[in-house]
Amino acid sequence: MNSGEGMPAFDGVTIALSKGRIFEDTLPLLQRAGVTPLADPETSRQLILPTNRADVRLVIVRASDVPTYVQYGAADIGIAGKDVLMEHGGSGLYQPLDLRIAKCRLMVAVPQGFDYAGAIGRGARLRVATKYAESARNHFAEKGVHVDLIKLYGSMELAPLTGLADVIVDLVSSGNTLKANHLEAVEEIAQISARLVVNVAAWKLNRSRIAPIVDAFASGLEGSP
Repeated sequence: MNSGEGMPAFDGVTIALSKGRIFEDTLPLLQRAGVTPLADPETSRQLILPTNRADVRLVIVRASDVPTYVQYGAADIGIAGKDVLMEHGGSGLYQPLDLRIAKCRLMVAVPQGFDYAGAIGRGARLRVATKYAESARNHFAEKGVHVDLIKLYGSMELAPLTGLADVIVDLVSSGNTLKANHLEAVEEIAQISARLVVNVAAWKLNRSRIAPIVDAFASGLEGSP
């Protein structure tokens, strides 16, 4: 796999990861698979991290970009949340494992006191703020609810408070942020956790190198909650 113009090809397995919670939760699984990063992405400026294995490296990308790097072969393996994969669509990806880490829920949330069920029953057209546009569109289409989607990238809770939107679709873990902003979750769209994804072509052509890593991840999951 070419690592860039003017740089030598990397003859090994490239794993795409994002910083933050998924990286932290993935570290124990990597170690059980015999892979230890030689730099910390939170402190290093390097975007390509070597590991203790000469044949395995990590590339650090935005969480939303992980499936794209894997789909187009810039990485052989990636770890991405189901929310990201739902938005991406999963084209060109083999998804062999639910890693059961970074768990949360994709939810519809509304201001406290907002009659969501009543609005749905009346056939009201809802303004929905979210960064998960595809997931929200599919969810409300299945319910036969007409919506105007407003794409945001952060501070989703602010949208209903300022009148920008009627409801939001966002990830919910503890629910404390919603409560602090006088919002409440009213409907679950999906249970979310991180998944191991593999480039379909790489799985066929480079399986002898990739399969042991996938198998090691699977073994590391055995007995975990």
